Amino acid sequence: MKRACQMCKCLKIVCIFARHVRQRVPNSGTLLFLLLVVVCFGRQVMRRKTWIHLLLSFGRKNYSREKCIHHKKNIQIFSGKLITRPSRVVVPRRATLRRGDKTFESGQLPGGDTQCGAMTTLLDLKSSVLRQVQRSQSLRTRRESPPAVGSPLSHCPEPLTRRFSEESTEFFERMNTILQKQENMLQAGQAECQRGACTVPPPQEHVDQAFIQDRISRTELDLLYEEAVYTVVNRVGVPSSEHVTSDEELFAYLLKVFDMGEEEHDIIFQKVQESKRATFSLRASVLKAKNLLAKDANGYSDPYCMLGILEGQSPREPEDKKERKFSFRKRKEKLEKRSSTKEALPARCIQVTEVKPETLNPVWDEHFVFEIDDVHNDLLHLDIWDHDDDVSVAEACKKLNEVSGLRGMGRYFKQIAKSVRANGSSSSGSEENVDDFLGCLNISLSEIPVGGFDTWFKLEPRSSASKVQGECHLILQLFTSQRDTTLSKKESNVSVHKKLLSQIVEYEHAHVKREPYNWNGQVSPPAWTVLTHHAVQTDLTRLQQAIIRWHCYSGHHRSQRVCYSLLLRLLRAIDAEWDPPSVRGDLVGVEGRGERQLSDSFRLYTEHCLCLMKNMRQVFPCTSVAAITRYELMLRGIGYMQNMRAFKTVCPLRNELHLDITSAVKKGTSEWYESLIAQYKPEDGSLEEHLKKMVVVVDAVCVDVQRAQNIYNKLFYSAVKVDFFSVSYRQLEKLVADDVNVAMERLCGTLEQESSKLTQTMGETIFELFVSLKILKGFREFLPLKDAKMLALTGFHDWFKSSIHKFLQIVHDRSCDRICKAVETDKMEAVQQDKHSSSALEVTSCFRQVRDIWLQLAWPDSAGAFIFVTRLTDNFCNEAVCYSEMLTRKIERSQLGRDHKSFLVQLCVALNDVEHVRVFLGHLPRDLGWQGVERAMEESCGAEGKEQVYKALNRQLFNVDLDLQREAKRLIALLTDKMVPELRRYIQHISLSPDSINNDDAVDPLMKYLQDTVVILTDALVKDNLTRVLQSLWELLLRMILDSVTENRGVQVEFYNRFQYTVETLLEFLQGNGLFLDDMKSGDYKALEEELKLNKCSSFELIEQYYLEKISLQKTLKHTRFGRISVKCYYDAPEQRLTVEILHAADIMALDANGLSDPFVIVELCPHHLFPLAKSQRTQVKLKTLHPVFDELFYFHVSPEQYRHRFACLTFTVMDYDWLSTNDFAGEAVAPLSDFCWPGRPNATAAGKSVQPFIFHLSRSKPSEKPIMRMLDARAGDREAQEFVRRLKEIEKSMEEE
Repeated sequence: MKRACQMCKCLKIVCIFARHVRQRVPNSGTLLFLLLVVVCFGRQVMRRKTWIHLLLSFGRKNYSREKCIHHKKNIQIFSGKLITRPSRVVVPRRATLRRGDKTFESGQLPGGDTQCGAMTTLLDLKSSVLRQVQRSQSLRTRRESPPAVGSPLSHCPEPLTRRFSEESTEFFERMNTILQKQENMLQAGQAECQRGACTVPPPQEHVDQAFIQDRISRTELDLLYEEAVYTVVNRVGVPSSEHVTSDEELFAYLLKVFDMGEEEHDIIFQKVQESKRATFSLRASVLKAKNLLAKDANGYSDPYCMLGILEGQSPREPEDKKERKFSFRKRKEKLEKRSSTKEALPARCIQVTEVKPETLNPVWDEHFVFEIDDVHNDLLHLDIWDHDDDVSVAEACKKLNEVSGLRGMGRYFKQIAKSVRANGSSSSGSEENVDDFLGCLNISLSEIPVGGFDTWFKLEPRSSASKVQGECHLILQLFTSQRDTTLSKKESNVSVHKKLLSQIVEYEHAHVKREPYNWNGQVSPPAWTVLTHHAVQTDLTRLQQAIIRWHCYSGHHRSQRVCYSLLLRLLRAIDAEWDPPSVRGDLVGVEGRGERQLSDSFRLYTEHCLCLMKNMRQVFPCTSVAAITRYELMLRGIGYMQNMRAFKTVCPLRNELHLDITSAVKKGTSEWYESLIAQYKPEDGSLEEHLKKMVVVVDAVCVDVQRAQNIYNKLFYSAVKVDFFSVSYRQLEKLVADDVNVAMERLCGTLEQESSKLTQTMGETIFELFVSLKILKGFREFLPLKDAKMLALTGFHDWFKSSIHKFLQIVHDRSCDRICKAVETDKMEAVQQDKHSSSALEVTSCFRQVRDIWLQLAWPDSAGAFIFVTRLTDNFCNEAVCYSEMLTRKIERSQLGRDHKSFLVQLCVALNDVEHVRVFLGHLPRDLGWQGVERAMEESCGAEGKEQVYKALNRQLFNVDLDLQREAKRLIALLTDKMVPELRRYIQHISLSPDSINNDDAVDPLMKYLQDTVVILTDALVKDNLTRVLQSLWELLLRMILDSVTENRGVQVEFYNRFQYTVETLLEFLQGNGLFLDDMKSGDYKALEEELKLNKCSSFELIEQYYLEKISLQKTLKHTRFGRISVKCYYDAPEQRLTVEILHAADIMALDANGLSDPFVIVELCPHHLFPLAKSQRTQVKLKTLHPVFDELFYFHVSPEQYRHRFACLTFTVMDYDWLSTNDFAGEAVAPLSDFCWPGRPNATAAGKSVQPFIFHLSRSKPSEKPIMRMLDARAGDREAQEFVRRLKEIEKSMEEE
């Protein structure tokens, strides 16, 4: 019931609109139909295929224009139902409808209800609303009547025309701006992508107070300053080139960093001097060795390392000696009595690695710590041995450090000394089960750099007798085991170093002068020196240092932004040092809260970045290259963080960071769009203002989406694997679709009102909104395939159906105004290098803009696209033909009072104008996308739909091409008509010129006139038009010459030779001006050529030509109804005798009353002037038969000079014998003598008698039909010609009597 009410309402609107349109706009059937379709389909009353098939069924019928104009119907409403009736029928208040044996009142319809009523209505309206959509008649059928009064192409007063032209100009300028919108947007986007470096700083980044760290107090600063001074005073290690060695410079820097006065510095420095100096230790890591000597029989060794600290040679204080519990230096004094001093290893603590069996490249990876007494003079000693016995130096050294007291240590040292003595003394010989020496190292602790050693050391021998090779990889690092500072006693080393680094970072960043937002974290040499020594002295691992730097810089960044590449580098440093077995100890060492602190730092930094992502359009705009660079680095840092082992360890529950990023992007996009709507407030104001503001909003969204696709999406996907474009596009597309749908519903409701009219400005705004939505929808091609389905803008074109129909009518009206103005203002002069006038350029420019409008619409619905394309094609065709007609009428009106040359040039310009427009229309199938419409209709309706579209559209194009060619021929006829008098005079001059005048002199006036004319035509016409005009001129000349020759038959040969020369001169002249020889030598030319050729020949030559034609015709005969004859011919060359044997004939024509014939054959050599002595011979008559058998021989004398002629032949004439009257002609055949007599032919040899017979088909042609006969008959004074004609006339007479 609801659908029925909707249908009734729709049809009522159609009826009201129809009455107003029919009163104001004649021939408006297409408009009514389109409106009806839009209303019906917009309400979804009819199914799609139903009305498409209905539309195609209309296309199967042809309606003449006159019939459709006079076929009007009244549309009335009865009880909400629409019924169509002829105009003369009076419909009662309650009408009844009969269907079969049932009767229904007008207010009642059977089961089909409203849909049946709608279908019936459409079927009744088809004859009046679709006549312009698919018509088969040419447009020429309606060109004779002038345009209707209401037509836009009709003449209108000057003020009105000016107003229309101004509106049209403004309209198309506005359309051009709209059409270039997408291209301009694309260029702007490319410019943003290609923009180079920019010195303009990026916008300030949002700072959340919750993320800012608290500043430390003055007391803490003093304690921290003490720590720094203590570090400077207790520096050890070899400084690098980056370090500062001057104490004064370091203290001066620290004074600035801590804002410390000289008195405060002196107090703290004095306190540090009085404190206990730092105690140092050495951390030694024995990693691996390579290329050691092979000491075992198997070619390998079983190496292990023994290392310890050797005391330096400098004198020691007595107090120091008392404090030492044990020193190998005491044992050394006892061992000096031995034979070799190298037998002893003076060491306070000896450490041994594991034995690596059977290898020359051992990997130990073992770590040892040694306490250092004198960091400036002690040495690290390392031996590498080959393990050979069960209890050797290795075991001895392991036990050595477990024994307390000198007695036990001395016992094990004897074993060590024994091994050394056995390996070092060559005189005592080798002993079994002792370890072999592989090399040693002596490294002074004073040579160790501040950052420590991490390198390969070359092994050294103990004496010149030792043979060693290879290298050992060691990591050596000095650090303090005890620090006498206040902070070191209260807090952990990690906490102290973090505070020191934070203070230095804050100072360093505050003094960066250029681009502080882009600071890469590099500090000055004094700062680097203090930080390095403090990290070394407090024994911070590389992982701990990396984590501390991350804490400090990331916390500092939240208040004072730094370069994101620095933060990314710090994250990579943490990841590089993250070794799971040792991580737990490093993190526990950070005040026992290291893991939680690291997790908090990651969390704070992530939340800070997410907050920036939400406001990315303000913080990281595409217009700032620096901002985009920072954004890329930030995203890369976030992406790297979520894949770090450290992040996964300390933040195990936050394993879906990409979801948080997606949520931030969605929220930020939604907030940005809401701010856009709040800025423009589209719903405030009139409907037109509402639509204009929505255009601005959609354009802004398009720009944002383009930036998302071109710039932001690449950053997000490469860094965090988030499809930023898909997330933001789907969000914005849905928001835009909702708002635009509301606006279009408001528009449709307004247009449905009877008094409402779509103004030009409103139409422009609607089209611009459609284009903007289409641009926005076009970005879906960058979505993944699974995300591109069922978006909110999928069917947005349905919102514009009715308004686009009305907009296209506005486009057509403005196009007509523009064409009228173009013709009116056209001076018919060629525009610069072009050979057409300004109106042609204006018309094609108008067509291109209309075409571009359609291409921008790109209507996706197949049936709707078919209607639009058909309508646009019809508009193009009508406008083009009307334009050509207006041009022709303007030329015809302007020819009076003009000289020949100027009028000729104007005609040429008009021809070029028509051709220019015609060529443009030829591209309509490509420009309007006919193939796409055909494919779409084929998918919807099958092959029938495709065929209907093809026929309908191509019929329109074919008809308009005929019309334009007709107008072009009219213009060419005007042009050639102006030339006829002059051409006729020059042809007459050639005809009447005496023989004494040279041919060149006779033809020269004509050629000079043609040459001058062609120069004008060549300069004024385009190539195709020049070809057409010259071809028309050539045909005109041929007809004139042929008429002159026909009128002067039988004159002297010189007359025909002169015209032959004229034709050849004309051929050469026109061929040189672009005409093709094949095109010129056809039609009238062949007739003229034949006429001239025959008139120039002698009688004998004509007769010879006659026989040549007979021979040629004979060769083409395959089967005739006149029968055939079988003969044998062979030539005796020595005797010059031709033997002809007539064998038989078959299927001879029945020429007697009894249905039979009495045939005989006449054999003769032709032509007679070539064989003057040869007489004709004949066979016997065979009575009453159609298949006679002759078997007769005939002999002819034929010389080589005679049979060499191509026209020499034998003729076989079959006659029917009549004893009461003349014989009847039954048929003839011709055989050239060259087939029998020519040397090398089988018939010209001794075996010629045995050759197969020839079968010739008989023919019966009337000689008078041949031009040669007419030529010979005209030569009354030529005896040979008259005799030849007489014989042929007798044969023709006998044929007529039959």
